[in-house]
Amino acid sequence: MKNLIGSMLLIAGMIAFPVLAAVNINTATQSELEAVKGLGPSKAKAIISYREANGGFKSVDELDNVKGFGKASVDRLKNELSVGTEKPK
Repeated sequence: MKNLIGSMLLIAGMIAFPVLAAVNINTATQSELEAVKGLGPSKAKAIISYREANGGFKSVDELDNVKGFGKASVDRLKNELSVGTEKPK
């Protein structure tokens, strides 16, 4: 009975607080980028175009160099995005 209750609490916690992986801006498709709140089609395309022209991003902060992004928008998106090896802040 104790194990059942513990399992139920674990499952309830996972549902209430899902672990969401950050989207890797170096590998994400346009649709994966658009799934991030705050990124629409034009910003997703801008990320991909920048990545294709300049190579992979070294940090999420580099989004500040992409047309349509400023420091404030980059700061809002930091927890949702990654560059693969960088852990979201």
